[in-house]
Amino acid sequence: MVKRLLDALDSVLLGKHESVEMLVMALLADGHVLIEDVPGTGKTTLAKALAVAIGADFARIQFTPDLLPADVTGGAVYRANTGDFEIRKGPVFTQVLLADEINRASPRTQSALLEAMEERQVSLEGETHRLPELFFVLATENPVEFHGVFPLPEAQMDRFMVRLSIGYPTLETEMQILHGHREGTPLSRLEPVTNVQEILVARENVRKVHIDEALERYAVQLVQATRSDAGVRLAASPRAGLNLVKMARASAYVAGRDFVNPDDIQKVFYPVMEHRVFPKNAGEGASRRILEAIVREVKIPK
Repeated sequence: MVKRLLDALDSVLLGKHESVEMLVMALLADGHVLIEDVPGTGKTTLAKALAVAIGADFARIQFTPDLLPADVTGGAVYRANTGDFEIRKGPVFTQVLLADEINRASPRTQSALLEAMEERQVSLEGETHRLPELFFVLATENPVEFHGVFPLPEAQMDRFMVRLSIGYPTLETEMQILHGHREGTPLSRLEPVTNVQEILVARENVRKVHIDEALERYAVQLVQATRSDAGVRLAASPRAGLNLVKMARASAYVAGRDFVNPDDIQKVFYPVMEHRVFPKNAGEGASRRILEAIVREVKIPK
């Protein structure tokens, strides 16, 4: 099932297998994904392709400066013919949600997703409404130097299991993209290769993947090392360690193993950690350099 899903997504987003694989791992680890990149690199297409490939309900919210929290979660609507208020659920009540350009909306609207992402529920007019069992948020954000963006609060960044960057394609890949669009788009030709129930079963299997206590300690040591680094303003939270282990299990599962090895932890380390570590001297690649030094310093268990 995993191979079918990877092949289907690879056929739509050409030349970006690592990003596709990380996306599938986050889906199987029951997390959410943040993609930061310039417009036009395939972020929206990837989200739509995932929903089609797994046969899930899909909704897209275009975040803009005038978007209100009720536009995300829904709310009470007055019915003149009955004189009553009716609860109308917003687009967040879906299985795969694309939050497009999330950092163009105000912090108040961004925070409307927090409860949904963490607790898988939405409070409307004093009532709690559960979200579907499979609820996966794929949010895209524009680089901070773009006009009209509001930086995501640290608390919301921490809700995303991984942050990815797709990047520009190579010359050969871009030629393949042009050829693939001669007769429609690859997305229009995509068919479901699995279903929501299979994904939920796979998630249960991912939770059963064995991880040795020595590797759990290694993951915790990596996270704690961010808290003792003099160049870090805000270090990784305990949620980072939980997500690191979850993603490592998913990495092993995707590789066809029922146990985690050190390579799994190192493979997912940067996507899980880079958006959770905030350097005192923020600059391009500052978080990455701090994390690379931590990986070199913390000993790998034998």
